[in-house]
Amino acid sequence: MEQTRPAATTAAPDRERAGPGRLADVDALRGFALFGILTVNITYLASAFHGTGVDEPGFGSPLDTGVRAVVALLFEAKFFLLFSFLFGYSFTLQLDSAERRGARFTPRFLRRLAGLFVLGGLHAVLLFPGDILTTYAVLGLILLALHRIRPRTAVRTAVVLFTVTCAAYLLLALALRGADGGDPAVAAADAQRATEALRGGFGSVVGAHLDQLPSVVFLLVFFQAPAALAAFLLGLAAGRHRALSDLARHDRTLRRLQAVGFPLGLLGAGVYTWSALGHPGPSVQVFALGVDVVTAPLLAAAYAATVLRLARGRHGRRLVAVLAPPGRMTLTNYLTQSLVCVLVFTGVGAGLVGRVAPAGVAAIGVALFAAQAVCCRWWLARHPYGPVEWLLRALTTLSWPRWRGAAEAGTVEAGTVAGGAVRAGAAEAGRATAPGPRGPLS
Repeated sequence: MEQTRPAATTAAPDRERAGPGRLADVDALRGFALFGILTVNITYLASAFHGTGVDEPGFGSPLDTGVRAVVALLFEAKFFLLFSFLFGYSFTLQLDSAERRGARFTPRFLRRLAGLFVLGGLHAVLLFPGDILTTYAVLGLILLALHRIRPRTAVRTAVVLFTVTCAAYLLLALALRGADGGDPAVAAADAQRATEALRGGFGSVVGAHLDQLPSVVFLLVFFQAPAALAAFLLGLAAGRHRALSDLARHDRTLRRLQAVGFPLGLLGAGVYTWSALGHPGPSVQVFALGVDVVTAPLLAAAYAATVLRLARGRHGRRLVAVLAPPGRMTLTNYLTQSLVCVLVFTGVGAGLVGRVAPAGVAAIGVALFAAQAVCCRWWLARHPYGPVEWLLRALTTLSWPRWRGAAEAGTVEAGTVAGGAVRAGAAEAGRATAPGPRGPLS
């Protein structure tokens, strides 16, 4: 395989560090992705019927169907790709930081991945079976092994991953033609049992999560993991070229991503949405997943291009002020979202699972993200890291990071949902760190 050493320190990394506004734009993109992930995850946390192929009883009005359609069309299977891309991008910043200092990068990164895996395992069992942190931890090992890959080879490998995964689903769809999709009554009964378990106490909720894990792991391995790895590689390639350090220079590329990504991405999302809401046979459902594998990245890219262009526009400062703070504390926010939803929807708290209409669920998600945006702004004015980011950083560096005090002026977080702790200002010149959605389809 064609390989090269990590790029040495050049003017490009200096531009990356010198432009806090530019990286703040990227933080805003990460915050936007965090909102999209919450919008998808909360639908699974609020209903055990979601994703089962049967309609939830009591919520079949046109408004309910419309809200489900919007979430499936615009959100599902799109936003974890943005975080995966940013994970790969920030990985290159970490490598460059370690090379500048002559430090050993691999031990630190392995400790970070171990921390992510433990956090993800606890998250999946206690809060949300659709955890992606464990997937990121495993795929991070592959990214580490491929860290010398050339950008062009990384892009080609990503394209191959998307294409092969799509082809596998299409072949499986052909093999399933005429297959029985199962008894809807059995699926509904299983979902109802899961609902009652989630309305129980802590032990009952954990038991329900454990029952869901096998099917979730299947989707993670065969749907989300290949796409996430491909996005890692695309992010790595973009990071080698410091593509996000000077967005004005790439405005034409961003426009092209919008022009291509929106029509093709929405077309594929339409097929996926029809499959998700129409409950056709298994062959059609698998076919729709295959289509989504190759079109969701296009829509995700169009979203990213739109947010980055808006962040540089007339009202960009306001947009960044709202989205960047939660984007700098993605790991803390990701876990907090699941915790709040457990308290709202399961028997550990209010026990509202299966009792809130889709529009109400969406409203709760918006309110939760708005509260997080306010809290993150307050927290970062007093602390350099989010609380979980601080803990993961301590494990990574085997030291106690600074706890009090706002982040240094001119520095911006450049991490991911998997930890978000790569600092791109002068303060990070002497440190290398690195730091994730339900769903399999978030």
